Amino acid sequence: MTSSPSFSICVYCGSRPGERPEFTAVAQAVGRWIGERGGQLVYGGGRTGLMGTVAEATRAAGGRVVGIIPKALVDKELANRQSDELHVVDTMHERKAMMGERADAFLALPGGIGTFEELFEIWTWRQLGYHDKPVGILNAGGYYDGMLAFLAESVRAGFMNDWQMTLVRTGTDAVPLLEALAEEASRHPKGDKLAEVL
Repeated sequence: MTSSPSFSICVYCGSRPGERPEFTAVAQAVGRWIGERGGQLVYGGGRTGLMGTVAEATRAAGGRVVGIIPKALVDKELANRQSDELHVVDTMHERKAMMGERADAFLALPGGIGTFEELFEIWTWRQLGYHDKPVGILNAGGYYDGMLAFLAESVRAGFMNDWQMTLVRTGTDAVPLLEALAEEASRHPKGDKLAEVL
């Protein structure tokens, strides 16, 4: 297990596995990629669903795992006591702030309302200049097709613009998207304004 990870990526994903096997497969692929490259996973700290899958795959491939979970979810999401670091915090806001501070980049896998909320918040923070860390959406199995179509409609309707869309990368294959996020993160200074603002 590496004690000084080469990079740190926050993965947002479901606490459920979903109904399609490709969702689990993509979570395994993401965790394996992080681990094989000596990276660190920052995630929601649970052992259930895709969260548990990506954490287990990261550890199995030699990566480091940082779990951050609110007290209220320790039992519901089965807090991952095998994490290299497990932070039990008081609120969801503390969880998301710590995840934002500990990561060099962010990636959303398939998930539910919590995943959507985390993705849109970190994207909004980037738009507002609170950080300049790369954000990605892994559209596994077309899961995010409807959301991406809605976002395009929001641009056409004048509530968003093309610049906002450039602040998030999308892809259907895990490895090229992860490589692009890691490469972009390497060009940015580690420090940002998240800690000051949150």
